[in-house]
Amino acid sequence: MISAGERVLLVDPRGKRYLVKVEDKEFHTDLGILNLGELIGKPYGTKIKSHRGETFTALKPDINDIIAKMKRGPQIVHPKDAGIIIAYAGISPGDTVIEAGAGSGALTIFLANAVGSSGKVISYEVRKDFYEIAQKNVELAGFSDRVVLKNKSIYNGIDEEEADHIVLDLPQPENVLPHAVDVLKPGGYFVAYTPCMNQVHRFFRALEEFRGEFMKPRVVEVLVREQEVKRECMRPKTTMLSHTGYITFLRKL
Repeated sequence: MISAGERVLLVDPRGKRYLVKVEDKEFHTDLGILNLGELIGKPYGTKIKSHRGETFTALKPDINDIIAKMKRGPQIVHPKDAGIIIAYAGISPGDTVIEAGAGSGALTIFLANAVGSSGKVISYEVRKDFYEIAQKNVELAGFSDRVVLKNKSIYNGIDEEEADHIVLDLPQPENVLPHAVDVLKPGGYFVAYTPCMNQVHRFFRALEEFRGEFMKPRVVEVLVREQEVKRECMRPKTTMLSHTGYITFLRKL
């Protein structure tokens, strides 16, 4: 049942979504005014009407809804990239993941969802303004119990003694390799997300100093193209979500 203080996703007849906190107060939209108090004690899927007679459906928000509506600072890691990071690294419930370059906290939230309540995500962010944005977004997602945010640079070292995985969204991930070798558990993954090809080349040159520490690296790029499905025809959409970054995976020996 929906409780007071919870966040719900309201979907209007057009499919437009609103992430709102359920309280005994009015919520104004261009399709009319809603009394959010009507949702308290009702199950998810409940429909309520605005004063203009327009019907809204109340759903339980998932992490994609949270990320779509949360405050943004820097560019986020997209779901297409976060998904393959979690899948290829085998990030699972109970894992401890060290992240750096939290930014707005989107990847932090995806990782926190993957490790579950028994896991932990320790995230480093050097910029104070990004750190504060990420902290608020993690709280919005309800993952404060499993995320520790640190306003410091991981280039200067890793505080933790060990981790199952290390995931970086940084311009110079090679600077973390000397620290990662001592912290990363055998079998764990070192993942570097970098937008530019020259960053990958620089990372690989630095990796030559750590031969024997990792298995052969794997670099992937994820492209997503939606399809238009009509009665008469199915065809690719003319626009697509193409290059956002290169993702490098290293597995510790």
